[in-house]
Amino acid sequence: MAEAAAKKKSKNIVSMFVVGARDGWNIGINSLMPNVLFAFAIIKILQVTGLMAILGRIFAPVMALWGLPGEAIMVNVTALLSMGGAMGVCAGLLSSGVINGHDATILLPAVFVCGGQIQNLGRILGTAEVNPRFYGLLYSLTFVNAVIAMTVMATVLKVTGH
Repeated sequence: MAEAAAKKKSKNIVSMFVVGARDGWNIGINSLMPNVLFAFAIIKILQVTGLMAILGRIFAPVMALWGLPGEAIMVNVTALLSMGGAMGVCAGLLSSGVINGHDATILLPAVFVCGGQIQNLGRILGTAEVNPRFYGLLYSLTFVNAVIAMTVMATVLKVTGH
């Protein structure tokens, strides 16, 4: 309450900046950072147990459509849960050498269009009282959008010679 009152009272730009920076810090530390750390831990667990290699082999034919290694599917799967988590998975795969910058460039647009669909189920679809029978259609559109986004990005990279 006191912080909300302080926001209303503060008229100078320095105070507004400080309040905004504090709010941004809290969002980053309390919302984004746990997702990113969890994603790094998941990637490490999958690598240590050998499950990453198995998943890579299973999904290699699908991800090869965009010139990506099979393990890259983990970025897309995680994006359904959390955009921050997907960024963490992407960073984890990058740091471990499974994917490179070119691969990440193809994957990231799909992350943005998938961005936390499971979270949206409760936050948006539930509150907007969308009929649950349409959830499947809405999620299917997410997958279609992700495929289109990756295809467009892969094509742009190919055309530009990157």
